[in-house]
Amino acid sequence: MSPQAQDQAQSLVQSVDWLAIAPPTIAAVVALAVLVADLFVDGRKKALLGWVSVAGLALAALALLPLLDGDRSTFCLTGDADVCSYTADRFTLVIQFLVLGGALLAALLSMTTLKDASKDAATNAATNAGKDADKALPEGEFWFLLLSSAAGAALLPASRDLATLIVALEVASLPAFALVGIKHGDRKSSEAALKFFLSSVTATAVSLMGVSFVYASTGTLYLTEIATRIEDVDPQLHTLAQAGVVLTLVGFAFKTAAVPFHFWVPDTYVGAPLPVAAYLSVVGKAVGFSGLILVTVIALPSYGDVWGPALAALAALTMTIGNVGALRQRATRAYSAVRLLAWSSVGQAGYLLVPIAAAAYSEDAQKAIGSTVAYALMYAAVNLGAFAVAALVARTKPLNRISDYRGLYASRPLAALVLGFFLLCLAGLPPGIIGLFAKVTVFSAAVEAGLGWLAVVMAVNVVIALFYYLQWTALLFRAPEGEPESHRVPAPLTVAIALTAVLGVALSGAPQLILRFSDTGLF
Repeated sequence: MSPQAQDQAQSLVQSVDWLAIAPPTIAAVVALAVLVADLFVDGRKKALLGWVSVAGLALAALALLPLLDGDRSTFCLTGDADVCSYTADRFTLVIQFLVLGGALLAALLSMTTLKDASKDAATNAATNAGKDADKALPEGEFWFLLLSSAAGAALLPASRDLATLIVALEVASLPAFALVGIKHGDRKSSEAALKFFLSSVTATAVSLMGVSFVYASTGTLYLTEIATRIEDVDPQLHTLAQAGVVLTLVGFAFKTAAVPFHFWVPDTYVGAPLPVAAYLSVVGKAVGFSGLILVTVIALPSYGDVWGPALAALAALTMTIGNVGALRQRATRAYSAVRLLAWSSVGQAGYLLVPIAAAAYSEDAQKAIGSTVAYALMYAAVNLGAFAVAALVARTKPLNRISDYRGLYASRPLAALVLGFFLLCLAGLPPGIIGLFAKVTVFSAAVEAGLGWLAVVMAVNVVIALFYYLQWTALLFRAPEGEPESHRVPAPLTVAIALTAVLGVALSGAPQLILRFSDTGLF
């Protein structure tokens, strides 16, 4: 090879910053290790796979610590080191912490669920001559899918080009379809997975068309270059660029469960194992909102007149329909507690959309985006805690009706107090101070951006949500019907409830900790 050819070859070789990509890489490597180990681990020792997965997620989260010193980028253009596909900045680290922390708590909940499913399958197999032996959840596959999805979710906030963004979105989503439908022989689980899959694939196809339109208009996939070039698009391509902006947002709006892309949420949450529903409610939303933020405020700030009004309308519709849906849940209906949490998560998605829409009108877009990040952190902690208590109740009352929580204080006083605290946080009432602060932050973002009408809609919806949150909270402390049931709580479930409770109380005591994330470092 000639010296000139060698120089050209070397110019194409990139040095990989392994420290920057460590968090998603660790999750992916542990996922493969668990899948391979499942082939050799005896059935009685499958619980080890769960502990390995929890340790892997904890290690991935700890890998964020060395990245706090400053921004790092890798997979950059050889001719321009400032244009990169992967950037670990403050925004990336905060979202990765949320994703990996949420996945870790979901993994702790899953350990109890998998163990209970194995016991039930063994009992059914003994009593029904082996007919129901296949209803145990496949542990190796479960942990592989959860870790793979977490790896994709951790990759997405670091993505700085549209191709990597879409790939990360699908890596986070495809394993989630399988997790929803992982209950063998369960009709609800299969229907939920199919509905989730078909609607998500449709949204992804629309987004890919939008990406192709944006690429055709600008000639690049890198977010920072798109922001520069799209301002000078040929007038003949202006309509194409606008269509690309709208279509690209569809896939991320689906992940956030924004109306009208929310219809999959209630059935999916009910059909999925509870830990998977908890995972989707937090990590799935983090994926969608981080993608929305990157596409809108980083790649397409000059098209704020297109996506700003669209997201403001979506926010108003989403919070209203979500809260009305939660309000209509009957306490005696099967799985009404999970359905209420599902509709509540749709309503909360509306609040999360408000600051992103406000960024299109605000002079300080970074502060507006910081409000969404701060609210997302609050929501993640308390919503995972609420699902953890729901998983505890479901161990003795599998239909998980709201009425099943009546008198929970008599049998499980700590669990009742913790769930009441989580519901008050979601409602934005003391002593859930962090919920109140987060809502005030979002409300302020709307007012400062001149979106007074959206702030009014949000205020009305907060009042609507107070009714069903307080109604459920009051039910916890009523006299129980019949004798209170008591049973031993598994250690992983106890740890999950305790961690979320400690986090919620600590943030309510020092809400300034979470509000510091208003400086996302995106700009």
